[in-house]
Amino acid sequence: MLYDLVRRALFATDPEIAHELTLESLRMGHRVGATRLLCRSRHLPVTCMGLEFPNPVGVAPGLDKNGDCFEALGDLGFGFVEIGTVTPRAQPGNPKPRVFRLPRAQAMINRLGFNNKGVDHLVRRVRNHRYKGILGINIGKNFDTPIERAAEDYLHCLGKVYPYADYVTVNVSSPNTENLRSLQGEQELDSLLLAISERRAELADEHGRCAPIAVKVAPDLDDEAIRVIARVVVRHRMDAVIATNTTVGREGVAGMPHAEESGGLSGAPLKPVADQVLAAFRKELPEEIDLIGVGGITCGQDAVDKLDLGAKAVQFYTGMVYRGPDLVTECLKAIADRGGE
Repeated sequence: MLYDLVRRALFATDPEIAHELTLESLRMGHRVGATRLLCRSRHLPVTCMGLEFPNPVGVAPGLDKNGDCFEALGDLGFGFVEIGTVTPRAQPGNPKPRVFRLPRAQAMINRLGFNNKGVDHLVRRVRNHRYKGILGINIGKNFDTPIERAAEDYLHCLGKVYPYADYVTVNVSSPNTENLRSLQGEQELDSLLLAISERRAELADEHGRCAPIAVKVAPDLDDEAIRVIARVVVRHRMDAVIATNTTVGREGVAGMPHAEESGGLSGAPLKPVADQVLAAFRKELPEEIDLIGVGGITCGQDAVDKLDLGAKAVQFYTGMVYRGPDLVTECLKAIADRGGE
């Protein structure tokens, strides 16, 4: 009820301004302890990627790109928070306007383009954090790095964040950085994950721990592309696949204001295709490679659906825009009511 009033005020402003106001409110609320009053957390431990998550409900990257308020997000009851996507150098992203609400569909379209303050800023934020949940860090490439040199950016970020991340996500699926999705091709992905696997082995020796690595994939994949990605993920011993990113499709929003804007569609209309891809990856991957389900979670049953399809954990972001912190509580209750795996 309270968030309904807040949402009306936020929706009266530009989406990016509303986003910044929300982050600043979370930061202030965390400082005074108010954010911990917004959600009743549940201890629903689950092992994912070899890590024990306090519960399987997490924040998808994009909400906190720079690690500026992940502790406050943790206060809301999330078992894990994934921050980023972060790139080696700070970059402004694509020209504005670049975020659009589609309220009738509980959806959003964005073409942000990895706008972030750079990996060094993020490392300063997470170096001495006190967040008690699982912290994931999502890494990508700068927009002006040639695609054939993309691995250099991923390896740079991996080395920087490795000491502080509980797990690292390799984002090869944003539709808003030119040619990025070409890294999902077999040869390109094989080369990238080989380099990442070799660098992880070096970092594991250096730091005395082997941090899990997840690969985040697009929803706009056919069956053969899913089989290819699964083979490469297995070959290089990645720990998880995160399914999915936003879609370039417009099913479910055709004819609505802003539906023809370029960028990735998120929110409720994404759920059917994201669930389909999630189920396909569960079929193609061995059980030891975990899945995290993302895309279209707007109620507790949506989260349960993804667990039923084989995900070990779930994430959302756009659902928070429309539902607020109540969505965390609702998902945790629905999962608790579902019972064991």
